[in-house]
Amino acid sequence: MAEKGGGGRDGNSTLLHGKYELGRLLGHGTFAKVYHARNLQSGKSVAMKVVGKEKVIKVGMMEQIKREISVMKMVKHPNIVDLHEVMASKSKIYFAMELVRGGELFNKIARGRLKEDVARVFFQQLISAIDFCHSRGVYHRDLKPENLLLDDDGNLKVTDFGLSAFTEHLKQDGLLHTTCGTPAYVAPEVIGKKGYDGAKADLWSCGVILYVLLAGFLPFQDDNLVAMYKRIYRGDFKCPPWFSPEARRLVTKLLDPNPSSRITISKVMDSSWFKKSVPKIVRSKEEQEYDENCEKAKQPETLNAFHIISLSEGFDLSPLFEEKKREEKEELRFATTRPASSVISKLEEVAKAMKFNVKKSESRVRLQGQESGRKGKLAIAAEFFAVTPSFLVVEVKKDNGDTLEYNQFCSKELRPALKDIVWTSPAAENSIPA
Repeated sequence: MAEKGGGGRDGNSTLLHGKYELGRLLGHGTFAKVYHARNLQSGKSVAMKVVGKEKVIKVGMMEQIKREISVMKMVKHPNIVDLHEVMASKSKIYFAMELVRGGELFNKIARGRLKEDVARVFFQQLISAIDFCHSRGVYHRDLKPENLLLDDDGNLKVTDFGLSAFTEHLKQDGLLHTTCGTPAYVAPEVIGKKGYDGAKADLWSCGVILYVLLAGFLPFQDDNLVAMYKRIYRGDFKCPPWFSPEARRLVTKLLDPNPSSRITISKVMDSSWFKKSVPKIVRSKEEQEYDENCEKAKQPETLNAFHIISLSEGFDLSPLFEEKKREEKEELRFATTRPASSVISKLEEVAKAMKFNVKKSESRVRLQGQESGRKGKLAIAAEFFAVTPSFLVVEVKKDNGDTLEYNQFCSKELRPALKDIVWTSPAAENSIPA
């Protein structure tokens, strides 16, 4: 976090830290104002969330702000608003965030309910983002249409992680204990103050959101708050007649007042309604680049000494410049005395076992999963470099998808399958005790 001075006035706008030009006010909440801002170095627009330190400290919310910063640094996902950087002056904290121009999803619903196919796409994106958060031990706890924004292309972006909780906030009973969120979207067990599972509570909120998208109104509406809470406790709601049977079934399973029998996120993703009419897959940028590269490189590339040094684990200088932990690396390299065709056969075996699609040329192979993961379909690219005609270096990279899923794939599937063809130096072999 940059602890620098505030900014000088420049006409009607403020120059912040010599880096951002602050423009018009986009919106404000109790503790924060959000401005349009421009990064003077890149020329890109951002949303600048400005939080007054004094006000936050006064109400004891400093921990919550720190939590929001650490959560947003952890959760990088296409359907989650991106946090670029955090700065601070003596009196304020500045969040430079992705500018999402399409407004709130809530504004769409205010004009009337959505068609089921349209609602499904938003719900698929919401579940993808929440599943990703949960895989990182993060629970949002304040999911509602106002915290769901739309970008220029109409894609959903989850925002406002101010109330989110980490796994480490669990008490000894493994449950969360703070009541938070917005009444109409809050799960019954959260209101009950007995402790709750953050993942299950988030799913209840997703159920309310799905209901609102399809119906155009709330499932538990009552002017009297106590009466509304009673209805939430009982799971007392009715689906309008225009809900399809599959949608009715899914909403009912999500709005189950008993958290232990409420549907899980994996079962949601497996439900017939969720899987119906998955959006057409447009070829990703990575796939297009891969095909172009295949055209250019028909033969395995020959390496010079500098290439070999940069590819060698022993001479790999990248850790000096990378912040990533070793286990989060998105590539692995190995040498082999087998021909490229043998390596390709091994990779095809792995692909077949995992039901991955394969694209190949003489010097490259790309494996792509058919199932969508937490960041789209997992794709792995392998490229062969010829050191000598009988000695290859193979570089395996994550080409698409989630790093966590890629690392699990490498350790459980790829490494075991390749162990017979990986070359180890005689010195390394001799040092292994029999």
